[in-house]
Amino acid sequence: MGLATLEGNAVRLRSHAIVIVLIFAATVTSRAAEKSVKPATREADELIVVIGAAGDEEYGKIFDEEAEQWRKTAAASDVRLTLIGAEQTPDKKVAKATDRDRLLAAITAAAKSETSTLWLVFIGHGTFDGRAAAFNLRGPDLTSDALQAALKEVRRPTIVVNTTAASAPFLTALSGPGRVVVTATKTGQERNYARFGRYFAKRITDPSADLDKDEQTSLFEAFLAAARDTAEFYKSEGRIATEHPLLDDDGDGRGVRVDFFDRGKLVKRPAGETAVDGDLARRVALKPAAAERGLSSEQLATRDRLETELAALRRRKAELPEEQYFAELEKVLVALARLSVAGPPVMGR
Repeated sequence: MGLATLEGNAVRLRSHAIVIVLIFAATVTSRAAEKSVKPATREADELIVVIGAAGDEEYGKIFDEEAEQWRKTAAASDVRLTLIGAEQTPDKKVAKATDRDRLLAAITAAAKSETSTLWLVFIGHGTFDGRAAAFNLRGPDLTSDALQAALKEVRRPTIVVNTTAASAPFLTALSGPGRVVVTATKTGQERNYARFGRYFAKRITDPSADLDKDEQTSLFEAFLAAARDTAEFYKSEGRIATEHPLLDDDGDGRGVRVDFFDRGKLVKRPAGETAVDGDLARRVALKPAAAERGLSSEQLATRDRLETELAALRRRKAELPEEQYFAELEKVLVALARLSVAGPPVMGR
């Protein structure tokens, strides 16, 4: 064994030892914080669930069940919920305000915040005529272009989940920095009723979908679980799959499918892409773990920056000399561990 190899092993051992000590301290501190420290005051995330026109009683029942699942999830996750399209018989006095009007007004109001996350979930039917995609509402429909225009003024982190048929064009229209877009289909030509939404509503806070066992189910993990549930449905029914969910969070408007991952690990790279979707979605959870709820907005921003650096570094591993890779890895991991050790700020300190 040469000197260079010995030195490389020493670097790795030193890095691992430092990180293990800091992570152990972070775990102890985090558990103590859960018992003795009041979480930092942070604006609650906002969830807007839009229920589209059902068309018939059977679909109406399905959509109502999905909406009820989101109601329960919102209550358990301590997020602010706005439901649009849930009223079966709108008040005639306010009938002039269509569901599209209500949605656009809610988005305008949501633009006033720049810190907490805005979630938009669409339940219902979608259409695509070869040029424009639309979400079917009672009254005027909502096109992908209209939604893109409405979101231009929103500066806060935004999640858009369109669970309808022919929803893929929404991903292309809405993709952008700081935004995660999930659709039930990979093209606008997949026009049959999409089942992805019913699975996603159940998986978004499902502990069994938590692959990395960090006591929270991320948006990315929920997407993987629901997409696999969807594929399993068609397989078990002996049907040809007519929907293939996509997730985009790198702003390139292309998205990635579930079959690019195996238990959350990338197993193949989309052709022509240098970055891979999933880094941002891994850091977003509708119901964060107790320790994370105690972090301030500033601490979360620092954590997100460090995790972005870590993901980028791991992708460059094959390009870097071993010593440089482990030196940079140690720097980022130690910074992350120290952030955890610092814990949530004590109120009044």
